[in-house]
Amino acid sequence: MNITLRFFASVREALGTSQETVVLPAGIGTVGQVRRHLMERGEKWQQALSEQRALRMACKQVMCGPDQEVEEGDEVAFFPPVTGG
Repeated sequence: MNITLRFFASVREALGTSQETVVLPAGIGTVGQVRRHLMERGEKWQQALSEQRALRMACKQVMCGPDQEVEEGDEVAFFPPVTGG
Protein backbone atom coordinates (compact mmCIF):
# COMPACT_ATOMS: atom_id res chain seq x y z
CA MET A 1 0.00 0.00 0.00
CA ASN A 2 1.35 3.44 -0.97
CA ILE A 3 0.76 6.42 1.31
CA THR A 4 2.14 9.94 1.60
CA LEU A 5 3.71 11.01 4.87
CA ARG A 6 3.82 14.65 5.96
CA PHE A 7 5.89 16.00 8.83
CA PHE A 8 5.46 19.45 10.36
CA ALA A 9 7.28 21.84 12.71
CA SER A 10 9.74 20.18 15.13
CA VAL A 11 9.03 16.71 13.68
CA ARG A 12 10.06 17.96 10.23
CA GLU A 13 13.18 19.57 11.68
CA ALA A 14 14.18 16.42 13.58
CA LEU A 15 13.71 14.17 10.55
CA GLY A 16 15.11 16.55 7.94
CA THR A 17 12.16 16.04 5.60
CA SER A 18 8.67 17.42 5.20
CA GLN A 19 7.13 14.70 3.06
CA GLU A 20 7.72 11.35 1.42
CA THR A 21 5.82 8.57 -0.25
CA VAL A 22 6.25 5.09 1.22
CA VAL A 23 5.14 1.57 0.48
CA LEU A 24 3.87 -0.03 3.66
CA PRO A 25 4.56 -3.68 4.36
CA ALA A 26 1.65 -6.07 4.70
CA GLY A 27 0.00 -5.97 8.09
CA ILE A 28 0.30 -2.23 8.66
CA GLY A 29 -3.17 -0.78 8.47
CA THR A 30 -3.56 1.96 11.09
CA VAL A 31 -1.94 5.33 11.78
CA GLY A 32 -0.48 3.95 15.02
CA GLN A 33 1.07 1.03 13.15
CA VAL A 34 2.53 3.47 10.60
CA ARG A 35 4.07 5.46 13.47
CA ARG A 36 5.63 2.34 15.02
CA HIS A 37 6.87 1.17 11.60
CA LEU A 38 8.61 4.51 11.00
CA MET A 39 10.27 4.36 14.43
CA GLU A 40 12.04 1.19 13.28
CA ARG A 41 14.06 3.34 10.86
CA GLY A 42 16.51 4.35 13.57
CA GLU A 43 17.24 6.61 16.50
CA LYS A 44 16.21 9.97 15.05
CA TRP A 45 12.89 8.43 13.96
CA GLN A 46 12.40 6.89 17.41
CA GLN A 47 12.99 10.23 19.09
CA ALA A 48 10.84 12.27 16.70
CA LEU A 49 7.88 9.87 16.73
CA SER A 50 8.17 8.35 20.21
CA GLU A 51 4.88 7.31 21.74
CA GLN A 52 6.10 9.11 24.88
CA ARG A 53 6.09 12.36 22.91
CA ALA A 54 2.86 14.29 22.54
CA LEU A 55 2.17 14.25 18.81
CA ARG A 56 -0.93 14.98 16.82
CA MET A 57 -1.79 12.80 13.85
CA ALA A 58 -4.02 13.28 10.86
CA CYS A 59 -5.22 11.01 8.07
CA LYS A 60 -6.64 12.54 4.90
CA GLN A 61 -6.22 15.96 6.58
CA VAL A 62 -8.56 15.03 9.45
CA MET A 63 -7.26 14.76 13.02
CA CYS A 64 -7.27 11.16 14.18
CA GLY A 65 -6.08 8.70 16.77
CA PRO A 66 -3.75 5.73 16.37
CA ASP A 67 -6.62 3.36 15.51
CA GLN A 68 -7.56 5.25 12.33
CA GLU A 69 -7.38 2.88 9.38
CA VAL A 70 -5.09 3.79 6.50
CA GLU A 71 -6.00 3.09 2.89
CA GLU A 72 -4.14 3.16 -0.42
CA GLY A 73 -3.21 6.73 -1.38
CA ASP A 74 -3.93 8.28 2.03
CA GLU A 75 -1.92 11.15 3.46
CA VAL A 76 -0.78 10.64 7.06
CA ALA A 77 0.66 13.61 8.95
CA PHE A 78 2.55 13.95 12.22
CA PHE A 79 3.02 17.23 14.10
CA PRO A 80 3.40 18.63 17.61
CA PRO A 81 0.27 19.79 19.47
CA VAL A 82 1.02 23.46 18.78
CA THR A 83 2.49 24.62 15.49
CA GLY A 84 3.21 28.20 14.65
CA GLY A 85 2.77 30.06 11.40
